[in-house]
Amino acid sequence: MSIRNFDALFSPKSIALIGASNTPGSVGQVIAANLLGAGFEGAILCVNPHARAVASTYTYHSIAELPVVPDLAVIATPAASVPGIVAELGQRGCRAAVVVSAGFESKGAEGELRQRLLDAARPHLMRIVGPNCLGLISTPRAINASFAQLTPRPGGIALISQSGAIITAMLGWAQQRQIGFSHVMSLGDMSDVDFGDVLDYLASDAATRAILLYVENITHARKFMSAARAAARTKPVLVVKSGRSSAGAKAALSHTGALAGSDAVYDAAFRRAGLLRVHELDELFAAAAILASGVRVSGDRLMILTNGGGAGVLAVDALAERGLQVAELSAESRSALDLVLPHSWSHGNPVDILGDATAERYGAALAILMREPASDAILAINCPTALADGAEAARAVATAAVAGHSVPVLANWLGSEASAESRHALREGRVPSFDSPEQAVRAFGHLVEFRRNQTLLLETPSAGVMLAPAAVAAAGELIAAVRHDGRLLLNEQEAKRLLALLGIPTVETRIAGTPAEAGRIADEIGGPVALKILSPDITHKSDVGGVALGLASGAEVLREAEAMLGRVRRTRPEARALRFTVQAMISRPHAQELIVGIAHDVTFGPVILFGQGGTAAEVMSDRSIGLPPLNSVLAGDMVAHTRVARLLRGFRNVPPVRSGAIEDVLLRLSEITVHLPDVLELDINPLLADAGGVIALDARIAIAAEPVSAGGHTITPYPRTLERAVVLTDGTPLELRPIRPEDEVAITAMVEQCSAKDLRMRFFGSVKRFEHDLAARLSQIDYDREMAFVAIEPGSGFGEGPIYGVVRVIGDPERSSAEFAILVRSDMKGRGLGFQLLSEIVGYARQAGYRTVYGDVLSENAAMLRMAGELGFVAEPGGPDSDTKRVTLSIEAGTPSTDVSTHGPAETRISPTTVSPYAASES
Repeated sequence: MSIRNFDALFSPKSIALIGASNTPGSVGQVIAANLLGAGFEGAILCVNPHARAVASTYTYHSIAELPVVPDLAVIATPAASVPGIVAELGQRGCRAAVVVSAGFESKGAEGELRQRLLDAARPHLMRIVGPNCLGLISTPRAINASFAQLTPRPGGIALISQSGAIITAMLGWAQQRQIGFSHVMSLGDMSDVDFGDVLDYLASDAATRAILLYVENITHARKFMSAARAAARTKPVLVVKSGRSSAGAKAALSHTGALAGSDAVYDAAFRRAGLLRVHELDELFAAAAILASGVRVSGDRLMILTNGGGAGVLAVDALAERGLQVAELSAESRSALDLVLPHSWSHGNPVDILGDATAERYGAALAILMREPASDAILAINCPTALADGAEAARAVATAAVAGHSVPVLANWLGSEASAESRHALREGRVPSFDSPEQAVRAFGHLVEFRRNQTLLLETPSAGVMLAPAAVAAAGELIAAVRHDGRLLLNEQEAKRLLALLGIPTVETRIAGTPAEAGRIADEIGGPVALKILSPDITHKSDVGGVALGLASGAEVLREAEAMLGRVRRTRPEARALRFTVQAMISRPHAQELIVGIAHDVTFGPVILFGQGGTAAEVMSDRSIGLPPLNSVLAGDMVAHTRVARLLRGFRNVPPVRSGAIEDVLLRLSEITVHLPDVLELDINPLLADAGGVIALDARIAIAAEPVSAGGHTITPYPRTLERAVVLTDGTPLELRPIRPEDEVAITAMVEQCSAKDLRMRFFGSVKRFEHDLAARLSQIDYDREMAFVAIEPGSGFGEGPIYGVVRVIGDPERSSAEFAILVRSDMKGRGLGFQLLSEIVGYARQAGYRTVYGDVLSENAAMLRMAGELGFVAEPGGPDSDTKRVTLSIEAGTPSTDVSTHGPAETRISPTTVSPYAASES
């Protein structure tokens, strides 16, 4: 992640256009006209070796002639010339370039040209947008460095797209609807600047209230996810993704691989990052307009106010289609409405106030509905009639909406020319207006989904699952043995053994080499058994007649095994090493057949799948995808996103599935992706689930041909290797470990046990307790961007026991500097814990490659200033009127961290990792 030199992109003081032209309709001519006509107050420097004036502006023959060094260059010349131009610009000190030129494909000679372009920019830290892009527009600085057909009006929406054609279409659409933009950027081939970089910049951009993305593909998934998660916590981020099919799933070895299509994985990634996905461009703007307006809802109940019954019914139908609720009208509201409406009003929701409704009637009814506690938003609809003035009604709605601002109001004024004045009045009153009832309901649905996404991301999970190191080691040995045997597919018995090692219940499975042996095993098991074919060449046994269920005796098993052998040899004559598995039939009449598994996506790495199982799993296509690592909340959300979830809650005489049983399996699969990266694909199908719990009846596991190193996750998993034990100066043993989402409650409790003075020293103001949202944000961190260590009692589980202290650093996207903050529980002060925590975070920052660690400290906080000084921090006054000091430590990656032996010995945690996580001095 890097926003280095992004100020040169979005706030340049001077812009050079290389390839400016007078040729009508040429790219150089259009960009010159846009640049010169947008109102940019800085210097615009046109370069053309054959002209002295472009658009009546003095033009330079070469970059060397330029009187000043441009912050930003726009390059519109033939592709072959671009690397040399970039090199020359870089040598002069230019910090960013937008390359609109095409002809830089990723392969062949054009691929070499693209690499030469990057090589020319790299020594100068010059940022490249494109190549093959439309350009850049930034309305706060009056910049239009693009060949778009128009300059958009200023607004609070940023539009970022890989496709320039999509941008031009969307600009025209937005102009008609008077929607404005803060920034518009075409990324083109994304040779350097990509979605992750731009999201990092826009997350803190004051001019941007909502971000729109048009995505064709993601190139750096971890970078994108980290930036998207950070941006979505500060403002709405909406995305349209083109290409919703995947041919790659056809070649998958497992049901999971076939079901985990690329678009489904993108869906899961967007949801995990907190982005709102829409599927059509007009829907994108409808959603963006309402989210950028700042309108938010607290639930999914909509009240409808209309002067036409038919329009109200359309809105109700749209609510039903999206799973949203028609708000209930309370008796109190009905009584109040009876006093201001004609006797024949609808007396329900939709609130039909009749075709002759005046502005006064609209205003009075809306004022009452805004006091209705059972409503989360109101949609006001107007159908044009000759009986009342629609514009006056719009002004009345806008006035009432401002007066009763506690409930969001949306509007739909039907008609075209007749409603133009009405829409203007609504816009002036900051009431979002839409072209149809259905569009308004879709916008309301986006508000609801945005709220659900944000709530989900901040929900506190229960204690997670951690696989025992001994079990992980045993599973690793099993995988190594299979690979040593020359196989990449575990047989059913091996797969179930691995699952059992990792805590997933399975049915005991035995292998028989012949039909006769299968019969003998069946007699030993007793009762009905299941017989299945076993071969390294057969993945889906049912497809070849290789499954027989409910066989009552050994003799029946013998006969069926012989028949099965014949069927398989006819349908799959190439299948090798034909054997059988025999297992007891599991009788669970109320159980649901599910599928869970692991697959690897080419972009996002390992993914977890859940859905309806059985032989028709792919036909039903009822599945949900999740990106590991998962927690209990995310696992539950995966289950909730399927149709089969309704059956799992119980119905008629079927009791619900045991609480948490399915989520536990999903969490264990998530841990497998972290600790056993050699597992490439895993299927459990079916996984039976009922009131008694879950059990895996069949399993397939495919492994990598060579050992795989960890680190392939799009979202960085919990860094278990950073756990370590410490001993305080009074001999108290504690454990320092990275914070986890489950720690939210304990963090809140720690704050409540700190004195008012200590909290003022930490937060520079009066703080009594943490609200849920703040505590969740502090405990649910992105380990790629920040780190926090908590001090706990040794052996405490996640989310269990007290937290005695916490220290954190939050780094900039450049990994140049990081700000630290520290808090020690008041009754734990004076034992060296603060020193241990600060030493630990400095060690982490050094290991992570930060060059500077800094923090702001109240000038009266003598203890903190002294401790920072002992660790090498240098204190400087915060300013003439400031009561703080900034303490700064310059560090170099790879150098030893401060010796903490005088403040108490540090011990390496006894765990699978016996090497200190940093180059810390220990004693």
